[in-house]
Amino acid sequence: MLPHPVHAVVFDMDGLLVDSETMFRDSMMYVAKAHGRDLPLSVFLRMVGLPGPVSRLVAIEHFGEDFPIDAFNDAVWAHARAHHDEVGVALKTGVVELLDYLDAEGLPRAVATSSSHLAVELQLGRNQIQSRFQAIVAAGDYARGKPHPDPFLTAAAQLGVDPIHCMALEDSHNGVRAAHAAGMMTIMVPDLLEATDEMRNLSLKIADSLHDVRLLLEQVNSARRASAD
Repeated sequence: MLPHPVHAVVFDMDGLLVDSETMFRDSMMYVAKAHGRDLPLSVFLRMVGLPGPVSRLVAIEHFGEDFPIDAFNDAVWAHARAHHDEVGVALKTGVVELLDYLDAEGLPRAVATSSSHLAVELQLGRNQIQSRFQAIVAAGDYARGKPHPDPFLTAAAQLGVDPIHCMALEDSHNGVRAAHAAGMMTIMVPDLLEATDEMRNLSLKIADSLHDVRLLLEQVNSARRASAD
């Protein structure tokens, strides 16, 4: 069912562990409107899973070179932070149950995200799950962001596990590309982006939620134990 035994799991964060992509989508569209501009959903979706500097280029391409991109980004962050401070950001379905299962199996795990360490602390810390990861790899910890494999390779190195024995969980197209390029067993759990034919070719499975991932690991480990007996 899986090509290699799973010795570790590497998670994306936004849209995979926490329901933050919708928050940033709404903040960007709100701030764009306040600037008298329109931000189509299709443009926002091009930014999903990309590191900040690359997302910035997508925005400039859409809005134009004369657009006050720094003020825009500051306003988006302020709007998103205010929302976060008021209501927080919810965990995605199945997160806690999957982490509990990995604890029971003694499998280490890491986060590999395009977001900053501050964003990780705000979103995972407030949800009281940051300490449940043995490694946090965020912007600034690697040379090239997704879709390059660097974030995932850095996470595997910090865990001390060969990438081929890592399961990578992603919701974005660029994240799936990065995880696959790192040689990891990649599973896509779609959030705002649908699974395309390319994603199906690069992923071992398209899962409906992290509950499906947990069930897959349970089945694989049960089969392995049965064959060992």
